[in-house]
Amino acid sequence: MGKVYERIDGRVRRFIEGQPVFFTATAPLSGDGHVNLSPKGRAGSLVVLDEATVAYLDFGGSGAETIAHLRENGRIALMWCAFDGPPTILRVHGRGEPVFRDDPRWAELIPHFAAADGPSARAIIVVRAERIGDSCGFAVPFMDYREERTLHAEHFGRKTDEEFAAYCEKSGHVGVSLDGLPALPLPLPPRTA
Repeated sequence: MGKVYERIDGRVRRFIEGQPVFFTATAPLSGDGHVNLSPKGRAGSLVVLDEATVAYLDFGGSGAETIAHLRENGRIALMWCAFDGPPTILRVHGRGEPVFRDDPRWAELIPHFAAADGPSARAIIVVRAERIGDSCGFAVPFMDYREERTLHAEHFGRKTDEEFAAYCEKSGHVGVSLDGLPALPLPLPPRTA
């Protein structure tokens, strides 16, 4: 039987911080728009800011559906699964907002991600929880975590900020979503810090 929590603290916070991967889900308001589900998982790219707020770094290398949906309607769900230990699934439903590199809040938030920051950080997604709940993970398989994949950090770590901005300019579905919604502002804003 699942439980609903009032805040992200104690066991809930430790569970979130202990998982090497999480998933984000968003959708446009249009009933025939594309639902988006994305895996996230670079070490150091997710932080619990307070008992009702989490944030994660949004990196280049893929489309910008999450950003587009959040700009349109703010709805987001985050999910963590226990692939070892007690069988648990935790979801945070809430309102999300992309904080772009030229936003004054960027300089306040980016130090939280010192271990994962790099040229490919294009936004910080801040999620204010509206519902925090768990459920059984009885059907989630046991899987062993081996190590981080370093390909993304290494590939984009070789790019200058200008090269990354040029990469974003030519990438498909970065400035607009699959459904034509505004996504990442282009040209990519310079970093404030």
